[in-house]
Amino acid sequence: MTNYKRRKTKEISVGNVKIGGNNPISIQSMCSTKSSEVEKTIAQINELAESGCEIVRIAIPNMDAAESIKVIKKRTKVPLIADIHFDYKLAMQSIINGIDGLRLNPGNIGSEANVIKVIEVAKERKIPIRIGVNSGSLSKEKVKKYGVNATSIVESALEHVAILERNHYEEIKISVKASSVPLTLECYRLLSGKVGYPLHVGVTEAGTDFAGTIKSSIGIGTLLAEGIGDTIRVSLTSNPVNEVKVAKEILKSLNLKKGLEFISCPTCGRTQINLIKLANEVEEKIKKFENLPITVAVMGCIVNGPGEAREADYGIAGGIDEGLIFKNGVIIEKVPEKNLIPHLIKMIENDYKLK
Repeated sequence: MTNYKRRKTKEISVGNVKIGGNNPISIQSMCSTKSSEVEKTIAQINELAESGCEIVRIAIPNMDAAESIKVIKKRTKVPLIADIHFDYKLAMQSIINGIDGLRLNPGNIGSEANVIKVIEVAKERKIPIRIGVNSGSLSKEKVKKYGVNATSIVESALEHVAILERNHYEEIKISVKASSVPLTLECYRLLSGKVGYPLHVGVTEAGTDFAGTIKSSIGIGTLLAEGIGDTIRVSLTSNPVNEVKVAKEILKSLNLKKGLEFISCPTCGRTQINLIKLANEVEEKIKKFENLPITVAVMGCIVNGPGEAREADYGIAGGIDEGLIFKNGVIIEKVPEKNLIPHLIKMIENDYKLK
């Protein structure tokens, strides 16, 4: 699907999702609910799964949350990762209760002896451990020695990886995120040249929907285009379902994931239809085709529209009170403006034998 040369990494499994190797890049998100609030958490996990999320992380800040894993796992199908800070016992209990993966922060999990205890339990079930370091979680020693930069972040991650390796455990993936896009890029580029483990890629604390989407798209998209990254999370201060939507668009934009793609031209002086309104309506109507491997275009000019969007599978081009419907760059029919969207939708449904 792509000309990008993917960096080859070790294959690991998080539940039934394989990461690294030749496997597709997987999409992750994280619940915003308290894990101890079981019903809310189950509902959100299932909503995320329905939106296309393949792995969900849940916060495990206490034993109540760890105990909730047993119930949550029974009523969800997507693999779950326990997000652990400070207390290694929570990691151990999460594994015992059926979690599919762990995310540990080397700056706050405690002594190496405690990490070893987690490794021994993880070995029994081959539970992968993500070493997650970000620019805000560095130890005081690292900051004092290097400052907050790619060297300190990557070295911190590698030190924790070394603990796992010394104890003969290599079910590992790594993340080295920052809220700064340039620093994030520098960290992953540096790390990717030092290890063969799969990398979880993202820009941490990216922001709200608008700014966070832009930062994440640039950061994640650049790394993926360079062949770096095996699983991704878009971090937004928003409904986590929006994280999944953005992640899917990033992958589709790079031809790393099949699915519906929507394109529309900018408005200009030649436009003779309410293009913004038309594009928004089409985008909403075609959501039901989300899993179809098609590109749908909305163009504002009858003269140039079909030609400019000839690579689209389906499209419409608006004129004065009427418009064209085209397929693979070929004009199919001219219809009144009010019929543009219904005829477009009907054509797609007929081609794919949908009701």
